[in-house]
Amino acid sequence: MSPQPITQNTLYYGDNLDILREYIPNESVDLVYLDPPFNSSRSYNVLFKDESGVDSEAQIEAFEDTWHWNPTAEHTYYDIVNNAPDHVVKMIAALRDFIGANQMMAYLVMMTTRLVELHRVLKPTGSLYLHCDPTASHLRQSYHCTSIPFPRN
Repeated sequence: MSPQPITQNTLYYGDNLDILREYIPNESVDLVYLDPPFNSSRSYNVLFKDESGVDSEAQIEAFEDTWHWNPTAEHTYYDIVNNAPDHVVKMIAALRDFIGANQMMAYLVMMTTRLVELHRVLKPTGSLYLHCDPTASHLRQSYHCTSIPFPRN
């Protein structure tokens, strides 16, 4: 059963990947603004204040912005390899070959699977705005290569 078009304003809570796959039909979205975690290796908490406005000691972890290569990341990687468009598969495989199975790759796999779904739901005339920072947008990693062969024409 495919998702039915949304006919009224709806707010969904949960992992956007699950929501996209379960509720959002193909080519049904005009605009996507994505403000994902930045792979900052930090935990973010919701802080509460007491009735006087003073910070309370109570807090709840909102999310952990740390990614790990684990069975979930491995499963997601193979889901991409088996189901994503060929150009995405080639890119994610090349990245894994280059940087290995590490925290950055786990983050990229998490983002890739969501971007593939967002592309699926975006109308051909739609727009996607991705907010990112240098933490992961430029693959801030240190790579040591003695030489990189480039093909000659």
